[in-house]
Amino acid sequence: MFRQLILLLLLVLSLHAASDSSILNRANKLVNSKSQSDQFRAYNDYKNLYLRAMMNDDYKLKKSALKGIVKSGTKLHIDVKSYKAELNKPVYKKKKIKKKKPKPKKVVKKSKYNKPKSKSIKKSKKAKKIKVKSSHKLKSISWINSELVLKFDKKLSKNQVNYFTLYDSKRKVYKYVFDIHASMITESKTLKKSGIKRIKLGQVTPDTIRLVIENNKKVKVRFSKKPKSLRIRINNSDTKKIDKKIALVTPKRVDRNKVIVIDAGHGGKDPGAIGYKKRREKTVVLKVAKELKKLLKSRGYRVYMTRDKDKFIKLSHRTKYANKKKADIFVSIHANAVGKKSAAKAQGIECYFLSPSRSKRAKRAAAKENVADLKEMNTYGKNSYLNLLNHSNILASNKLAIDLQRGMLGALNKKYRHVKDGGVREGPFWVLVGAQMPSVLIEVGFMTHPKESTRLWTSKYRNLMAKGMADGIERYFANN
Repeated sequence: MFRQLILLLLLVLSLHAASDSSILNRANKLVNSKSQSDQFRAYNDYKNLYLRAMMNDDYKLKKSALKGIVKSGTKLHIDVKSYKAELNKPVYKKKKIKKKKPKPKKVVKKSKYNKPKSKSIKKSKKAKKIKVKSSHKLKSISWINSELVLKFDKKLSKNQVNYFTLYDSKRKVYKYVFDIHASMITESKTLKKSGIKRIKLGQVTPDTIRLVIENNKKVKVRFSKKPKSLRIRINNSDTKKIDKKIALVTPKRVDRNKVIVIDAGHGGKDPGAIGYKKRREKTVVLKVAKELKKLLKSRGYRVYMTRDKDKFIKLSHRTKYANKKKADIFVSIHANAVGKKSAAKAQGIECYFLSPSRSKRAKRAAAKENVADLKEMNTYGKNSYLNLLNHSNILASNKLAIDLQRGMLGALNKKYRHVKDGGVREGPFWVLVGAQMPSVLIEVGFMTHPKESTRLWTSKYRNLMAKGMADGIERYFANN
């Protein structure tokens, strides 16, 4: 009965909405816009079309919507792995028509003294030699002490790396190119460095990797070959100046008459994740929440907390409190955890906004946070409920999550090395259900990771993280 009501409601909504083709055309135009706001609208349109296609069993619409979700989600740095995996299923790929091989032409036999025949044999032997692939493989690429380090599985020879420079007069771009006789294990990558336009790495031929450094101004590029690695240093005279300018820029104080509700996850009888050296999630997140409140209040905002001490509060009561306070945004702070086998590997900061996500990572995180409440509803009921709730706030919540993630990483990377970006993701978190305002759940790190847990236990790291959150919130209000 519940399922039928949901389907009827969605059908009624679809009758009043614009036609599928007009929405698709609008989304296809918006996704190519340079405006992030337009890209968000496109992403939202594609998600709506995907749900309609699922209901109506419309294969063509479903394929178009999936393509749009992947394209717009990638531009917005949203986790779309599950949609990409679905799109790559055989049912969505065109079947290749096997072309009939032409019948071989009859070759007139020539005498053994015919010279052209011997020439053709020599050419074929040379061609076979050229097709030999490189046995070297690129294992990893990373930034170490401001150097770009490419590590290989074998020792590099003298002539294995070719370096040259180019200038594109039309685009007015300087290019610094490395051709390396090797193959990549991973896909092509685009890397980032402050003051540099673009750094791209890809496989140009089966046995050649090409690294291209692009910039509008000349830069000094130096490199050195170690036994199994190539180290590249890019010196840009403007880099230090740019970094200093960024550090001095603070978000505009446009409108301080905003209400913010901060939710410190778990509490009381619910300790949350218990991590390295038996540190408890409920303790860490409360300290971060208190520091964030202090910073936001000093900047003129009205701030409330769902709990300011070690107290248990039901998930449903947290958003009720935010609605009662007529909050402009709701921020729930949590910390992540994994099993012992993955404890040394799993790390990173993540931001989630409410959505019936199908990604395994989001579901794992949500299962951990949802365990304290709302156990009685089955999976179908939860997903149907999520499809209808908070639909108008999904777009704004996504923007808030991006600004918070950007703010935290920007603040922490200035003082700490190797802070991992877990990305902005969508997930079915019940603590966000019912919120009548943009709402976000932050995973400040993994309690089970030795290094990250130790950092979270220090006031310096927590204070920097809270500052990054406050900057992200200010940026969100300034832009929206």
